[in-house]
Amino acid sequence: MSDLSPTRRQVLIAGTATLGLAAVSRWGTASASPIRDPFTLGVASGDPLPDGVVLWTRLAPDPLAADGLGGMPSTVMPVEWQVATDERFHQVVRAGAEPARPESAHTVHAEVSGLRPGAEYFYRFRVGNEISPVGRTKTAPRPGARLDKFSFAFASCQNYPDGYYTAHAHLAQEDLDLVAFLGDYIYEGSGQGGIGRGHAPAAETFTLADYRVRLAQYKGDADLRAAHAAFPWAVVFDDHEVENNWAGDISQPDTEPDQDPAVFRQRRAQAFQAYWEHMPLRRAQRPSGPDIRIFRRLTFGDLVDVHLLDTRQYRDDQVAGDARLDPSRTILGAPQREWLLRNLSGPTAQWNVLAQQVFFSQRDFTSGAADSFSDDAWDNYYAERNLVRDRLARASNPVVITGDVHANYVADVKADFEDPASATVATELVGTSISSGGDGTDQNPGDRVQLQENPHIKFVNRKRGYVRNTITREAWTADYRIVDYVSRPGAPIQDRARFVIESGRAGARQA
Repeated sequence: MSDLSPTRRQVLIAGTATLGLAAVSRWGTASASPIRDPFTLGVASGDPLPDGVVLWTRLAPDPLAADGLGGMPSTVMPVEWQVATDERFHQVVRAGAEPARPESAHTVHAEVSGLRPGAEYFYRFRVGNEISPVGRTKTAPRPGARLDKFSFAFASCQNYPDGYYTAHAHLAQEDLDLVAFLGDYIYEGSGQGGIGRGHAPAAETFTLADYRVRLAQYKGDADLRAAHAAFPWAVVFDDHEVENNWAGDISQPDTEPDQDPAVFRQRRAQAFQAYWEHMPLRRAQRPSGPDIRIFRRLTFGDLVDVHLLDTRQYRDDQVAGDARLDPSRTILGAPQREWLLRNLSGPTAQWNVLAQQVFFSQRDFTSGAADSFSDDAWDNYYAERNLVRDRLARASNPVVITGDVHANYVADVKADFEDPASATVATELVGTSISSGGDGTDQNPGDRVQLQENPHIKFVNRKRGYVRNTITREAWTADYRIVDYVSRPGAPIQDRARFVIESGRAGARQA
């Protein structure tokens, strides 16, 4: 893939300072910029296709301005972009311009096409004579084209005040084709000042301006910007991008009665608008009021299909006790469920990935004959989980990747979770948080109960980090990469565990 050493990649991610006047002259003459330092939130790319990617930036010289407008005037600003085969832009292969509009917080989503499949590219933006940092991206191979190796990482849950994004700093140094972010990109609650980060605590987010400022606060982190600039990302949201534990049109606030559904839909519309503005998403994902089509499939040659799911927007409300067994309950909604089942029934790549938010496998928290399950996970949608599981069992090499729970897990997906001797039909890999939950620990007493009550769960760890995955035609290798602390910067990275899934044999074994 890339021949960038860590040193070269650090120079790339740092920006365009090393390019100097030569970079400006290769771009052409520019008028003086009407704004200074507009690229405070960096650059990003996402959703790679065989012929292109979407490129993102936002003009925001004052990203934490309380009105959510980033210190920009209320005028349309033309933003130029370039894509090159080299990081010094000697070989520019595509170029264009996009209007950064005030009603979209002066964000840019440039959907670039006409690129070569499976190729590495570099990109940047310009407004006036201000040039953005340089980003690196890669297109997908053609569907069906033979691919012998695919490397990606997945991560989730980056609560800003809970700790530093040291894991992202290490993630930016990896050699990857993609990063999948599985939700909780921001946290909507109050007290978002951060540990030693120099920002005053903020109130809970409700308005469009609130969500814009919160997203800008998070994206201002240098380590997060570096990880975005290093690879294309594929993003989905969970609950905290809107409100903790929301379900469909149902608000789930922690400290007050549920909001009227109409009021909550207004809040959801504000949250979705700001989310789309700040993510490298295509026009197809642009929200319409409180609705957004975020579920989609990305294909990487004949090796990997990634099905990105939405387990929030269409789900029934969480219930307690045996009500979870109601066969009509849904976490996906009928259109998304039929889309997924249809995809899994048709031609697929060698490995089929469900990239989603909440724990898929059964997880009993109580010792002995009694049982208890999470109301916010697939256990609360029992019949639909089993339906999806049974379809996965007939698909080629199914692997579920999951975020949300601020812990690393590895689980065998069983044909019958009540029967440990039943066949293993798929594998679930659950990734820990980037920072949510603070420094974390290796395990807690409740984890020992989970391992005893759920023999299909093979591994639990509660440090922070991400999961690096290397997929070949023979096997999937998952490295659980952790840092020992996030309460201060600078923690080294280490591999806590490695699991291998052999092609044609469901279930993971520890290497």
